[in-house]
Amino acid sequence: MLHELDLTLTSLLKSELPGRDQIAISFDTPDDAFSVVPPAVDLFLYDIRENLELRSNDDYFESRDDLKVVRIRAPVRMDASYLITAWPGTRGGRGDSSEDEHKLLSAVMWTLLRHPKLPRKYLKGSLAGQHLPVPVSTLQPGRLQSLGELWQALGRKPKAALNYTVTMPVDVEDAEEHRLVIDREFRVHVDSQAAR
Repeated sequence: MLHELDLTLTSLLKSELPGRDQIAISFDTPDDAFSVVPPAVDLFLYDIRENLELRSNDDYFESRDDLKVVRIRAPVRMDASYLITAWPGTRGGRGDSSEDEHKLLSAVMWTLLRHPKLPRKYLKGSLAGQHLPVPVSTLQPGRLQSLGELWQALGRKPKAALNYTVTMPVDVEDAEEHRLVIDREFRVHVDSQAAR
């Protein structure tokens, strides 16, 4: 399912990001071995956990045309948190320009802030078949204790980054199909021995 989320985010950025034709989208760890042909945007998935605030034990039912009803258990809601960085490329052989980096990161921020939920037209795989929306939070505090420590652990100098969290539904049980009750039948049995 995470690869479907990656495909969804790629579709969104490749469709709406200004200058999208020249920008590569990456999901690699931006460590000291990170190599991408710039300009590029990297979405590093650094945390996955259940969203306990949205936990539900409710079931819902869906009627079908064939006189059957399907019981669907509420999906588990998972938060997938990304650290998004911009890699604009070189300018005059000096490496990444902070001005170009900020322009690219601003374009990504503008694109993502426009959508409080992932638009259905970009949803891929099992995300496309979900009944629930896929909300996002952009520029909210992340789950990282220290961004500086993360960059140090990755072997890089600190870099401007956006935090982006997607709350996606994950079906953990198959739907159960049942016959719809449309008739009532009552049978009365009188015991002849008891009537005497």
